[in-house]
Amino acid sequence: MSDSKLQEPVVGEACDLEAVTTAPADAPGIPGSVEARPEVEGESVSRLAFTPAAIALIDRLWEMHGPLMFHQSGGCCDGSAPMCYREGQFRTGGQDVLLGTLELPPLAATGDGADRAEGAAREIGFWMSREQFEVWSHTHLTIDAVPGRGGGFSLEAPEGLRFLIRSRLL
Repeated sequence: MSDSKLQEPVVGEACDLEAVTTAPADAPGIPGSVEARPEVEGESVSRLAFTPAAIALIDRLWEMHGPLMFHQSGGCCDGSAPMCYREGQFRTGGQDVLLGTLELPPLAATGDGADRAEGAAREIGFWMSREQFEVWSHTHLTIDAVPGRGGGFSLEAPEGLRFLIRSRLL
């Protein structure tokens, strides 16, 4: 797909436009991406996926910090990128929508040269401000990880990678 077919997202002038990329509705998903469980009332098809690169970074962050959550607020700069927190570190409320839940298997650990499962399956909620959800309600979001510095208080900030949203029209 050529860059000329990409649709520019509507964001403020000072925002980091690299944090959001938009593709046409007929664009294929990213190979190997994992769809999140839909959580929006009345929806049975996921509008949220995570790329293999994002899942690898999530695994690394989970090993360091434990259970995780995401929040996408909207607005400018850091708010235009998905923010990853320890579960419960960011308080959600009636102004937020649980868009989807990423379900991952337990982390594998190495013991005496053999892999073994540790703990339970992992679930990671992806929240979005209600105002932002209304703007993006017609899109499918794919969370990716790319080289760069994560935003503000997002856990990936010191890892040399950052989470990025790739969107396509539904």
